[in-house]
This record gives sequence, C-alpha cells and structure tokens, in this order.
Amino acid sequence: WVFAGKFSAEYAIIAPRAPFLAPKEKGGYSWRDLKPGTWGSPTLEELRPPADGLVSLVDEWLVAHNIQDAQFDLVGFSQGGALATLLAILYPQRIRKMAVLAGFIPKGIGDEHLAPDLLDGIQCFWAHGTQDDLVTYERGRESAQRMEAAGATVNFCAAEVGHRVSRECRHALDDFLAN
Repeated sequence: WVFAGKFSAEYAIIAPRAPFLAPKEKGGYSWRDLKPGTWGSPTLEELRPPADGLVSLVDEWLVAHNIQDAQFDLVGFSQGGALATLLAILYPQRIRKMAVLAGFIPKGIGDEHLAPDLLDGIQCFWAHGTQDDLVTYERGRESAQRMEAAGATVNFCAAEVGHRVSRECRHALDDFLAN
C-alpha cells in the first residue's frame, strides 16, 4: 500500500478499494455509483452504506484475529478522505487517529452532525494541495476547520501541488502515523 512507509510493526493494514470505477477522464475509483453531474459531490446518504460496511469489515477482521480493541486509525485519499471524515462523524468512539489526504466533508453534513465535542480525542492529519483543481484547497481547508471546531486536533499540511500528496506532506504523514 502506497502510504504504508513508516507504519509501526503493530499496524495491520486493511485497504479496501472503492467498488465503482470513476470516469476515465478522472481516473481511480468511487465509493458510490456516480450519477451524471455529481462528480465530487458525494452525499451523506450515498456514503453512509460504504461507511457502515467498512466498520463491519473492520469488526469482522478484529473478531477473526481475536483482537478486543474497538478503535482503529484511518487514512483516506480524495473521496476516501471524505469517507474517513464521515466515519469519524458517525463512529467517533471508534476512531483513534485519521489522515485525510486531498479530502473533504461530504455534502449533507450540517452543524447538527458536528457537535463541538464530537471529535474530542481524535488526532487528524490533513494534507491538501493549494493547486488542487479536483477538490479545491478552500473546500479542504474549510472541511478541516469544521473537524477542528468539532473537537478534532488537526495538523494541516498545505503544499503547492495539485490533487496529490506532496513530498513534504508525505513525510509529515509518516511522522503522524509513526506516533
């Protein structure tokens, strides 16, 4: 897995790939079946089923490996980052730390979903390119600020890159995950 660089030996990596192909011109995969004109706009309702499914996948893995710890860490890129924010919002007691890379909060997440202390104790690393034309820097920054207002401790790394993780943010991510 591309972001596994300096993970502790104690980490087990479960890295599911989104099930839907994204449009050819965008590349990659999606966590929802795309409807025309909705690229970049996944909603709470569209991402809730995959969020619930990912928690079930983790729970099944924990049972299979006889692990009692209910908390886990998340890393998500782009729409995977949106899914990571949703998992933290829906299951805050399950998340220890998370990294959101070029991500955002999905549409439909209002202030009623983000109580001021909802994310207390969750460490969050957020990387975003200032030149990102797929998920704008402004959207990413505003999403990170909303997570922080809900209690998450956010370490924000910005770099002059597009829709990717810069070398300096990658090193900061490695440090974040190593601790």
